[in-house]
Amino acid sequence: MEACLTIYDDGEGQHPADFERTFLSLLQGNKNEIPFVQGKYNMGGTGAIVFCGEHRYQLIGSKRFDGTGEFGFTLIRKHPLSAEEKKTKKNTWYEYLKIDGKIPSFPITELDTGLADRKFTTGTIIKLFDYQLPSGSRGGLPQEVRRALNQFLFEPALPIYLKDSPERYPNNKVLEGDTFGLKRRLEEDDSKYVQEHFTDELSHKGVGTIKATCYVFKAKVDGKSVKETRDSISREFFHDGMCVLFSLNGQVHGHLGTQFISTTLKMPLLKNHLLIHVDCTGLDYDFRSELFMASRDRLKSGDKTAELRQLLKELLLKSQLTEIYKQRKNAISVEGGDAKDLLKSFSKNLPFNKDLMRLLNQTFKIEQQDEQKKKQAKPEKPKEKKLKEPFNPQRYPSFFNLKGGDGKSFLTIPERDEKTIQFATDVEDSYFDRSEDPGELKVSILQRRNNESDGGDLPGMVDTPDDLLDIRKSSPKDGTIRIGLGATSDLKVGDELEIKATLGGPEDLECRFWVKITEPAQKPKETKKPDQDEEPPMGLPDYQLVYEKEQEDSPDVLTWEKLGESGIEMDWEIPMQPHVGDDGNLEKVLINMDSRVLRNFISRQGAIGIDQKELAEKKYISSVYFHTIFLYSITKNKKYELKQGETPVDLQDYLRDVFASYYSEFLLNFGMEDLISSIAD
Repeated sequence: MEACLTIYDDGEGQHPADFERTFLSLLQGNKNEIPFVQGKYNMGGTGAIVFCGEHRYQLIGSKRFDGTGEFGFTLIRKHPLSAEEKKTKKNTWYEYLKIDGKIPSFPITELDTGLADRKFTTGTIIKLFDYQLPSGSRGGLPQEVRRALNQFLFEPALPIYLKDSPERYPNNKVLEGDTFGLKRRLEEDDSKYVQEHFTDELSHKGVGTIKATCYVFKAKVDGKSVKETRDSISREFFHDGMCVLFSLNGQVHGHLGTQFISTTLKMPLLKNHLLIHVDCTGLDYDFRSELFMASRDRLKSGDKTAELRQLLKELLLKSQLTEIYKQRKNAISVEGGDAKDLLKSFSKNLPFNKDLMRLLNQTFKIEQQDEQKKKQAKPEKPKEKKLKEPFNPQRYPSFFNLKGGDGKSFLTIPERDEKTIQFATDVEDSYFDRSEDPGELKVSILQRRNNESDGGDLPGMVDTPDDLLDIRKSSPKDGTIRIGLGATSDLKVGDELEIKATLGGPEDLECRFWVKITEPAQKPKETKKPDQDEEPPMGLPDYQLVYEKEQEDSPDVLTWEKLGESGIEMDWEIPMQPHVGDDGNLEKVLINMDSRVLRNFISRQGAIGIDQKELAEKKYISSVYFHTIFLYSITKNKKYELKQGETPVDLQDYLRDVFASYYSEFLLNFGMEDLISSIAD
């Protein structure tokens, strides 16, 4: 049995005589003059009809908010074509109920429509008959639908209350609940999943303002394993794999998947632990209109979307996200095995030809280091660690000062380039993002001067600083606020700008300084490319052995627990994890020395000595390593696109799953000699 959904809006309501020009009208645009609503084509109330069973029945009832007039109602359906109409009509149509040429109505004081703890008096009710909820829904309406509403209504103007019936879900203990949008859930003070969140904002000429908020999730919570934590995060916060959300007035209009994080940002360790919300409300109308589909479910494929993705990439790579990723990556930066030594040993019995070497080198693009220079290089002196003073954050800032400036000299910005300027303050990191009483940072240009002989002076307040500067603003971080100022094409060498940065609060704090546009920075000279016939240097990723626990003779080895701190899963059933570096190429092969495959292989050998055990481990390491790099090379060079059903899969995830699915056991237990022998038999 399909569900029947009732939607109640305690809003304006309509008189029965106005139904045909409001609820039942299409393409009239009667909301075009209301800037804060989403409606554009006057079709919102009819958008759900296609999911209302086979016959598409929908009931609309309404009474004006001031109590005047009667309660009006009508029934909408898809017109059932008769046998004769099917011969002459190409399409069917939708029709609504009228009695004697009028929308039916009757007087009411209140109605019992099944609302939570109240009777219907005024407002609007829409009932969707035989509504097709998503397949596979396990729980009741409050649990299942709330997740979808949270994701698509990231920051709704009003909360939504959900109520289900005990007749439909008799075993469901939670039949009622409210939802405030995903933003509120992510920014709750007691959130056990979110490690930290911050916002970066970019005002760009011709584009408008992009505001991107990053939510970084913890790798492990509540004693759960890495996989259990990842699954919980995915279930609670990543509806249908939506990890980059583009919203307008709090409503999500498009999204991107994990490939933006792993491939575009080149941060694969965060692909399952990062949610990015991009507020597009401040974008220029002309730019924004080329981004979103009328259906509001996805981004258009076009130049403006590509430009937005590029700007978002540049904004995030200059944000705190880069440092957070480095911290995650440091957990696996333990010295590993040298692949060159492994290759030399392996190639004695299996010589690699020139084409095979070229295949590997084209894939990994790791330049060969000159061993002689490496020996002659002087060891670097360890840098002295500076003691960092403890930071005591305040709810409101008491000071706001420019770092590294004396107030007299100019800060310089190369022509058509960017300069990052830092300010010292004592406000808490969440100052710009907190739900209650957030602060704001404003940047304005007080005056512009040009000291060139033919330019003269151009004094006066600049009303639109975005025309002269691309302005990037970031959330406070441990007492530092960063602003990036990029010179647009309207600024020339010699131009001088007086900038005012204002940190809002109970009392606004101002900081004024001058910047000057200088000659463009010289680009580094391009190195000469080797001839095509020249044999490229060979390069291979290293391997890293991973153990369940620390070893007595090697306490600094990489363990499952250390990997878990970076969100990388390793357990008995996973023989190998490929680790992709910042350049998108295979950087290291993480080989599990406590995998069930290796333990079973050694146990089958019976009573063996230390030398035989080491030989078995070497076979395991070399088999896993070389099969990994060859599968990786072939798959990447052939440019295969991998999917699990309809969901795109990263190459490293595919390889991990292949080795976890008996492939590594086959490599160990059914070697080349056994294969040849079985064929001969």
